[in-house]
Amino acid sequence: MLFNSITFAFFLPIVFVLYWFVFQRNLKYQNFFVVCASCVFYGWWDWRFLSLIFISTFQDYFVALKLKQTIDERKRKKWLLVSVLVNIGFLGFFKYFNFFIDNFVSALTFIGLNPNVTSLNIILPVGISFYTFQTLSYTIDVYKKKIEPTTDFMAFAAYVSFFPLLVAGPIERATQLLKQFYVKRTFDYAKAADGMRQILWGLFKKIVIADNCATYVNIIFENSHDQTGSTLLLGAVFFAFQIYGDFSGYSDIAIGTARLFGINAMRNFAYPYFSRDIAEFWRRWHISLSTWFRDYVYIPLGGSRVTKPKVIRNTFIIFLVSGFWHGADWTFIVWGAFHAVLFLQLILVEKNRINTDSVAEGKLFPNVKEIFQMGTTFLMVVVGWIFFRADSIGQALDYLVGIVNVNFFSKPLNYGGMNKTAFFVSIMLIAEWFQRNRAHALQIASLHVCLRRIIYVLIILCIVFFMGKNEQFIYFQF
Repeated sequence: MLFNSITFAFFLPIVFVLYWFVFQRNLKYQNFFVVCASCVFYGWWDWRFLSLIFISTFQDYFVALKLKQTIDERKRKKWLLVSVLVNIGFLGFFKYFNFFIDNFVSALTFIGLNPNVTSLNIILPVGISFYTFQTLSYTIDVYKKKIEPTTDFMAFAAYVSFFPLLVAGPIERATQLLKQFYVKRTFDYAKAADGMRQILWGLFKKIVIADNCATYVNIIFENSHDQTGSTLLLGAVFFAFQIYGDFSGYSDIAIGTARLFGINAMRNFAYPYFSRDIAEFWRRWHISLSTWFRDYVYIPLGGSRVTKPKVIRNTFIIFLVSGFWHGADWTFIVWGAFHAVLFLQLILVEKNRINTDSVAEGKLFPNVKEIFQMGTTFLMVVVGWIFFRADSIGQALDYLVGIVNVNFFSKPLNYGGMNKTAFFVSIMLIAEWFQRNRAHALQIASLHVCLRRIIYVLIILCIVFFMGKNEQFIYFQF
């Protein structure tokens, strides 16, 4: 079920009413209802893949209890290994099986062999990368004795399947989300109203920004050989805003929806295109994933508190794994390696933590240095996005070569409606710039009620009259 669908527009208020007015008195019943609603939400896409969520939920619930009961460290490692192998096994099969088979066949063909091996027609379950990491973090934290395993199965099932976060995150930790299903929730009007505002802003970014940008991105990337250099650059910039509007918009809707049910979810985006270096960008982009890799991969490897060669190794591992997490294609691996190179330049000279505050802190506008830093960082990110969007490494390289063509300084081709889309992108950037110290751009409760209502109406009108072609959320494929 898509957040931007008519189906969800009916589903959400029904679940909201039942949650607060029918099941509120009994916490267990309320958690059970959350699980049921989440099953309907996910099963609307394909009910067969609910079995994977059930297996992960049952398995990790009982593995965590075994980790608590077992004293022998070797046995505890075996139980943890069960959780890792089953979860990663499912993820590996559904997401990476054909990738490895195809590359294995290509390698054998390269050395003169002709194996008769065919790939399988495997459907990738929506959200498997997200809920797999969420359950894994739970068993790992129990193994490390950071948290106590829960004995409340229904609360744990609600933690794993909570429908606003199930399909594309944010990837939550048990330390933050699970404990919220232990306690009785009471309706908070202020929290719910802020959640609605965040949902509205997320819909604007998805429907008006991302979907409109997608129209021109698809045209330009699919006909990249026929475009001028300036048009190719414009297409890459549009994709930067497409993927940002798409994924941060989804996160805003998910977090806002969770707040309607009295649940606080972690922030997933913090205006990443205002970053002054790549390290700051990764502290602001897909925060739940980058911190997951930091805590469960980078730090266990030694982080940056090891020798320089190991720092280089650790940095490349975390970015290559992050790239591979995004998709079973070499383009994503190259995208990860590209960011690893950019990040290493900062970490090796210990300048990866110099920009931890908001840009232009306490000022209305950035200074010349900050503008230059944001511009160069954004340009590097855009170059990386070309590999992310391209169908192959070859196409990405040809695309980059095409940008620096002699016709770069010619006027970009103007497909109908591009100026309108650029205008809305500018509106989004202006709104987020002035709200860069807040959780989302519509956190405007301090404004006069009449002004707030005018802003809400304008955004709704933009969504109704300037919506782009309905596109599936990009991160559903991951």
